Amino acid sequence: MKSPAALRSPAGDGVPRGGDLSRAALTAFAPVAWGTTYIVTTELLPPGHPLFAGLLRALPAGLIALALTRTLPRGAWWGRAAVLGVLNIGLLFPLLFIAAERLPGGVAATLAAAQPLVVAVLAVAVLHESPSGWRMAWGGIGLAGVALVVLGPAAAFDPVGVAAGLGGAASMALGLTLTKRWGRPAGVGPTAFAGWQLTAGGLFLAPLAVLVEGPPPPIGLSAALGYLWLGLFGGLIAYVLWFRGVTTLPVNSVAILTLLSPLVAAVLGAVLLGQTLGPIQLMGFGLSLAAIVAGQLPAPARRRSAPVILATKEISR
Repeated sequence: MKSPAALRSPAGDGVPRGGDLSRAALTAFAPVAWGTTYIVTTELLPPGHPLFAGLLRALPAGLIALALTRTLPRGAWWGRAAVLGVLNIGLLFPLLFIAAERLPGGVAATLAAAQPLVVAVLAVAVLHESPSGWRMAWGGIGLAGVALVVLGPAAAFDPVGVAAGLGGAASMALGLTLTKRWGRPAGVGPTAFAGWQLTAGGLFLAPLAVLVEGPPPPIGLSAALGYLWLGLFGGLIAYVLWFRGVTTLPVNSVAILTLLSPLVAAVLGAVLLGQTLGPIQLMGFGLSLAAIVAGQLPAPARRRSAPVILATKEISR
């Protein structure tokens, strides 16, 4: 099996090619599934219990993954799995909840879409990759596209909400970067790896849900279907594919896939709730999709200077 470094392009730009593009398409299922969270929460679940929803999305899925794989962390991976589970799941959900409570949905989604830019910076600081203007530029274009899609005239910027939104983006970005740095232990598959983090994130959320929201709400048929969707598709399947992609694909190409979440949420709002998408929103869609595609392609090769080419020719003689 090839290492993540061997999967990079010959230019060393860390962008997937060939078979990696199909892996990127599978990884994209995760942010697409997460994009359904808003409409499932608002239309099917009891109001006022987002942390309980996050708990049911994480903990049962994690326990199922552990039961299927019967694989527990060893040594240093107990601590690493706990850190990654908190960053990628446990801490992320409360921060998103605070942002959603204190900000209009469009502002919260735009702040979350800053994650690819944060990852581009962390890739330099944590993974010691070379700075890439290509990644930063397309990350900025994708952020602008999401802003055009979801921001409205009623946008407001509550300081606490903004801090929570940026904190959520930073938490997931750091979790994504550390997941890439630490990789996956030898002999551990993506299902077990996802199970560790989902369980850790769920255990972190359990006391928060009780302290903040109190007893669980009554669960009817529609709520049960909603929780089942979030737990199975938005939890177990999504995170298995997500962590599989994170450990086998370049970190920046994975990060920019998260732009799909607000785009899917906007499409579902238009199709199912009758929300309008005008020319500006459609232009934003185009920019965001262009950024997502560009994030999976190699950066333009730098042209070598004439002296370097001449020196190469002299050496080959």
